[in-house]
Formats: sequence, structure tokens, C-alpha cells
Amino acid sequence: MRIFKKIAFFIAILLAIVIIGGWVYYNSLKPNYEGSINLSSIENKTEVYFDDFGIPHIYAENQKDAVTTLGYVHAQERLWQMELMRRIAPGRLSEIFGKDMLKNDKFFVSLGIEEASEKSIEKLDKNGDVYKMATAYLNGVNQFIESGATPIEFTLIGIEKEQYQLKDIYNILGYMSFSFAMAHKTDPLLTSIKEKLGNDYLKELNINIDPNTTLIKNSKPEIESFENLVSNVQEIMDNSPIPPFVGSNSWVISANKTTTGKVLFANDPHIGYSQPSVWFEAHISTPDYEMYGYHMAGVPFPLLGHNRNYAWGLTMFENDDIDFYKEENHPEDNTKYKTPNGFEAYKTVTKTIKVKDEDTVTINVRNTRHGPIMNDVVEEISQTSPIAMSWVYTQFDGQVLDALHTISRATKMSDVKKGASMIHAPGLNIMYGDAIGNVAWWASGKLYKHKPQVNTKFILNGASGEDDPIEYLDFNQNPMAEKPKWDYVYSANNQPDTIANILYPGYYLPEDRAKRIVDLIEPKNNWDKEAIAKMINDVTSSTSPIIVKDILANIATNSFTKNEQEAFEILKKWDGSNTQKMIAPTIYNKLIYLYLKNTFEDELGEKLFNQLLNTHLMKRVIADHLKKTNSIWWDNLNTSNLKETKTAILSKSYKEAITALENQLGSEINTWNWGKVHTLEHAHPLGTVAALKEYFNVGPFSMKGAREVIDNRGYLYDNSGLYKITAGPSTRRIIDFSDIENSISILPTGQSGNPFSVHYKDQSEMYNNGEFRKMKLNKEEIINSSTKLIILPKNE
Repeated sequence: MRIFKKIAFFIAILLAIVIIGGWVYYNSLKPNYEGSINLSSIENKTEVYFDDFGIPHIYAENQKDAVTTLGYVHAQERLWQMELMRRIAPGRLSEIFGKDMLKNDKFFVSLGIEEASEKSIEKLDKNGDVYKMATAYLNGVNQFIESGATPIEFTLIGIEKEQYQLKDIYNILGYMSFSFAMAHKTDPLLTSIKEKLGNDYLKELNINIDPNTTLIKNSKPEIESFENLVSNVQEIMDNSPIPPFVGSNSWVISANKTTTGKVLFANDPHIGYSQPSVWFEAHISTPDYEMYGYHMAGVPFPLLGHNRNYAWGLTMFENDDIDFYKEENHPEDNTKYKTPNGFEAYKTVTKTIKVKDEDTVTINVRNTRHGPIMNDVVEEISQTSPIAMSWVYTQFDGQVLDALHTISRATKMSDVKKGASMIHAPGLNIMYGDAIGNVAWWASGKLYKHKPQVNTKFILNGASGEDDPIEYLDFNQNPMAEKPKWDYVYSANNQPDTIANILYPGYYLPEDRAKRIVDLIEPKNNWDKEAIAKMINDVTSSTSPIIVKDILANIATNSFTKNEQEAFEILKKWDGSNTQKMIAPTIYNKLIYLYLKNTFEDELGEKLFNQLLNTHLMKRVIADHLKKTNSIWWDNLNTSNLKETKTAILSKSYKEAITALENQLGSEINTWNWGKVHTLEHAHPLGTVAALKEYFNVGPFSMKGAREVIDNRGYLYDNSGLYKITAGPSTRRIIDFSDIENSISILPTGQSGNPFSVHYKDQSEMYNNGEFRKMKLNKEEIINSSTKLIILPKNE
């Protein structure tokens, strides 16, 4: 008996040790929000106040100390996210995730981002502020790597922490630039459609710009290979553990249209959802500098920001900055390709990719005067003619980091304009407002012209030189508006008005959001912060009711069932709003999907149809195509003895939609709520493991919003009848220059990327409900609602 008691005693002791050890380990992984630490290269004591949402407010005696501290606190919240971000461009995801990421790595190492980063660093002034601040930030990050806790993700996957280098920052910005691009999803696809069906079908897809749509006003032959190219690049972007940028809204209203006589600024960039979310907020205050900024993981300067004097934000320009060229090999020597000046040798770069638990993979990437050959990294097109990708980002010296520094250290409006002019890729709309009444918008990006007959939406001829750019435009020819007489600027990724005597080609979104924004702003001259907050959460479509009206007018109603009649009446009365409890959006989205499927899939085939369905182009097609009575697309090629009409296709689609919803949601239409099928889950890369999903993912949630309303949500159309949200507002920011200390914002989940932090998901409920929190600037208020971490110089 005594032996059993001893055994029980020892087991209890062992269990207590395990519990205590686990508790100690758990707490060691949490971010450090109070106390004191010592950092090298800090000259003076620096104070960090973490407010009630975990936002760091850094008070330092100089900018170098502040940015070093920023690097440290950024790393303690987002080191895992930084690790993923820096691995994409150099093709290092397979190293930690295994062979499933090999396709991604092969593709990205071929783009030349690393080489462009190296060139930029070579030309960077090592005595300038950009270099000094960037290295200070890296110093802070690396000190956390040395002395801080190892994120749980590193332990679970089994990878070691590595010091960060300047090249990592440039590689991250290179990936960001590529994720903005749309040509890789569209150009090969349109070439396939052209080769398969011909121009009569293509011209009805609204490829060319409609001059009658809502424009942003200026105050100045191998079909399968192309299918495989677009499907593979789409798969690569879909599988990336870091979400792409997909759109955005912003508007800035001048003092003449506000109740306070001061500028109001709003911005909500649309980015793929993930956990952690994209932005890390940080407020820096020194004797000569103050900024409340939104940072990407691993980037020292904010991409969005404001202080007491000015604010800026971003949307995607959607300009065309990638072209694909079909090259021509030498008939007897495949190491050479044809140019206007004769045959030249490919320049070949050898890349090695480490693969977890597998042998290292070596690839040879051929480069032409246009860019890398995609056949070398997309296996499915390896037996066809060489297809090269020309991307503006790698054609010119990269100055994105310099531009962000210039914009975030501006003292006047012209400084922000100068920063915008330094960005040649990605194409961005830089939105601006300030405390002295200025509002402005500049489209950044290196724009260029081709000969009139060249359509850059298709694969171009690489051998002749006839399809090469003939002119690069100066920045002063870019779309822009400064202090416009109409008293506001806005962007919703829609087409800008004429520049350089052309409507500049791009991959612009339909006018839906733009029209709604203009319709709301234009007639109203008493805007205040509360009205802007309501507007940025607006879920009403200005075009969906028009589309519904056209569809209902062309549906045969003589044989309706009870539910078909009831659904018809619901759609007829719908005002275009998309809240969780509404029924109409559920019917509308199913109907639109089936209309598209029944109209386009018979000609395109399943593969091309699904590719087209996931492009901006298809969003633009809907409203325009539904106006056509005699479209070539209405006929179903699978019914050879019958020629379908618009009425036949829409009637068939409507009946199928109601039947599908009855099967999915039951026979009671009043239970077909939008929130049942329209949901959001913020996915962490480790959330794909079932046992870890509960701890790392956030959600799912029933959501308001929809495609192309101001509260924009991205989701795919398919047979499931479920609309799982993939993208949407990555933050909602409203800056009121009449009350700057009470400007407001929100993040989709939380400030921290550490699952053990109380700030991992503490904003998600507020975000889902369209609520806000302060972006605090008042030091006294900050101190009274914060914990305090003191950073002391380390004796070296």
C-alpha cells in the first residue's frame, strides 16, 4: 500500500510539473506588453504604450530609436507572417511546407523579383535616411529573433528563425507588386477564347472600355497552352499563404461639402482575408516626426497613414502592366530566339529550390528581352511555343521603398505627389487629404503606349517588334486630380477618364461601386464622420436592381410554381441591399451564376468558363450583356436543332435557380437568408490541419455585403450555392481633420498575429457589425488606457 501511495505521489508531482511547465511555456509565447527590455542601437529610453486594442504608441527621442522599436514590436506580433512574406518571391515556401508549394516557388523564382531587389539595393544611398531607417527596423526585428519567444508556428512546422536582411524588404514589396497585377489571369484566357471562338464572340465580352460608364474624372493559336498558363497562375495565387490585393474604395471630401469645414478622408483597401490580417498599426511620435501608420509584415514604412496634418491611402489602379509575348525559336538552335535585329541567345538563370523531406529541385529559367519564359516553370505549357512575360516592375529600377519613405515623411502635398511619381509598379491610386483643405488623387505606375493596332489583352508577337511599347509616359500624364472643382476625389478600381488622348487600358472593375459612391457623395453637402461611417458600410448595389429588372422582363411567367412566383415578387421589390436577413441576395446570386453558366459554358467549355468566371472581366460583362436581345452567346450550341433566345436562357436559369435553392435550403422561401450562405472564415495557414483549425482560424461568421457594393466581398460562383468570402475590406479608416484625435478605424480580426495574444481576434465582432474604434493620437488618453513597455539602451 505504501508503494502505491509513493507511486501516486510521484505521478501527482510529475503531473504538476507538466502543468506548471505547460503554463510557463504558454505564457512565454505571449507578446510582451509591459515591463522593460534592453535593445542595442537605441540611444535613449523609448516608451511603448499598448492601447486597449494592442496598438503600439511609440514615444522616442529620435526616429532611429522609434523605428528600431517598431521592428521589435512588429516582430513580436507578426514574425510568422513576416516569415511567409519574405519566402514567396525567392521561392522558399517548399522549404517549410514541402512539395505542395513547389509550383508556387518555381513560378516566383522565375519572375526576377530577387534580381530586381539586388539592383535596387546596389543603387540605394547607404548614407540616406531610407537605408538608415530600413536597417534600424531590421535591427529591431533581428533583436526579437535573438531574444524573443519563438512563435508556435515555427515549433509546429520545425523551422529555425533566421536573421532578416534588406533584400527581404524589397522581395516583400516585389510580391506585393505582383499580387496587384491582373493580366496573368486575363490575357492568356482572352487569347484562348479568341482562338477558339473568333471575334464575333469576343467583342460581346466588353473587352474594350465603355466611354459611357462611370469614369474617374481627371483635372488633367495555341489554345490549350494559354488555358494552362492562366489556370496555373490562378492556382498559384489561390494557394499562396499570403492573400493578394484585389481592389479597394477611397474617397476624400473637401471642406466645401462637410459640416465642419474640414476635409473628411475614407479608405478601405480590399485584400484577401487571412489570419493574421494584413495590416499592423503603429503610432510613432518623436520631436520631429509623428505618424499613425499601417504596415505590411516586414516593411518599415507604412503604406497607409495619417497625422495631424495629412492622410493618404491606397486603392488598386488596375492598369495593364504585364504583357505576354509569344517568342519564336531559331529553327535549328533552340538556345536562340528571334528579335527584330536577328536571333539572340536566351539568357539562362539557374535556380535551386529546397523542398522539405524531398530532394532539392533545380530549374533553368530562360529570359528574353521581354522577360522570363513561362514554359520553363509552368509544366503544362512546356511543349508549345515560348511565352515570355514582360512586367514593368522588373523593367525599371525599383523605388517603392523610397516612395513609401517620401510619402510617410511628407511636409506638404507636393511631397506625397513626388512619392507617388516614384512608383512604377504596382499601379496604385494614391488618395490624399490634409488639414488645410487640400484633396487630391494621383495614379502611380509607369504607363506606356503601343501602336494603335496592338491589343495588350492578348498574347502579343514577340519576334517582330511590332507589338513592343513605343512610348513610356511621364508621370505628369498619369490620371490625377488636385483640388478639383467638384470638391471630392474617389476611386473604386474603375476606369479613369482620358489621359494622353486615350482611355488607358487595364483590368478595371465595373462601375457598380463607383456609381454608388458618386450617387451618394455628389448631391450631399453636409457630410460628417458619422455619415461617412455609414457610407463605408453601405451594402446597397446601384446596378443589381437594374439587372434584376432586365432579367424579370425577359422571363416567361406563364407556368410559375408558388415559390417561383413568390421569388419573382421578392426580386421585383428588391432595392439592391445585402444584409444577412434578406432573401433577395440569395436568389439573385444563384440566378446570376446560372445565367452565366447557361449562356457562356456551352461555347467555352467548363475549364475556360470557370477561368473567365473568376476574372474582373466577367463582372463587367453582366450588366452590358443582359441589355442585348440578339447576342451570339444566347444560343446553346449543345442543342443543335434549336436556337435559344434570351427569354429561353433566362427563363431556364430562373427555374433552375429556384429548384436549386429549394433543394439546398428547403421549400420555405422565408428561410433563404443571405447570411446562411454568405460566410467568412479568416484562415491561418495551419488552419488547414483539422486539429489546429479551432485554435488558429477565426470564424466562420455570417456576413453582410456582397460583390461590388461599397462593403465589397469577394467570393466565387460555383454549383454549391455557398458564397464563402475570400476577400473584402482589410481595414476601414475614416480621418476627420476637424477632430483628428477621434478618427476611427477597424481591423478584420485583431492587431496581433500571435494566437496566444488577447488581441488575436478582439476586433472581429466589431468589424462584422460595421463598428469602429479610435486611432488614438492624444498622449494623455493613450497613457490612461494602455500598458507600458520601456525600451532601454543596452550596454554594448
